[in-house]
Amino acid sequence: MTRSHFPGILAMAAIVVASNILVQFLFGQWLTWGAFTYPFAFLVTDVMNRVYGAGPARKVVAAGFVVGVICSLIGTQIMGEFGPLVTLRIAIGSGLAFLTAQLLDVSIFSALRNGAWWRAPLASTLVGSSVDTFLFFSIAFSASLTWIEPANDVSWAGEVLPLLGAGPMAPLWVSLAVADWMVKLSLALLALVPFRIIVGRLMPRTT
Repeated sequence: MTRSHFPGILAMAAIVVASNILVQFLFGQWLTWGAFTYPFAFLVTDVMNRVYGAGPARKVVAAGFVVGVICSLIGTQIMGEFGPLVTLRIAIGSGLAFLTAQLLDVSIFSALRNGAWWRAPLASTLVGSSVDTFLFFSIAFSASLTWIEPANDVSWAGEVLPLLGAGPMAPLWVSLAVADWMVKLSLALLALVPFRIIVGRLMPRTT
């Protein structure tokens, strides 16, 4: 790990910390403010991968995972209205989703890095974001996984309602997951602009 990698580590740590804080605050009915900050973790990973390679990108992911674990441990000690802010299921879902999705992002980006400049960051982020959303929400809230933490009552997440208030009937957590996924996909497209700019500024320094 060289000094040039520290900005990536700091950026990833800042995004993880901010997302863990902002996830406590609602934005509308289906989202939290954390949904708008967390997707930029993929931007950091992709920039690191393009500029420095897969190895440094994985180290940044590892740093983000460690920071996330620390945030989860702190969250389990903070009591909210309905118990700890971070339950065991949320901690497991968050950590497993982050690590799996980010490492998948690195692998897909590396496989596509020699194609058009936008293909690798877009494809890796779209796939990584989808996996992240599925893993987190299913582990944290699906009724089929209550055995992970039987004492944690997440029956509220299983309330059957119209999807996003207007679609077919589905558990509430599915609406939360779909809304989160849609934000991630939108930001994956928008992130191509800062990706192009940041990489354009950093690449000459590595030659």
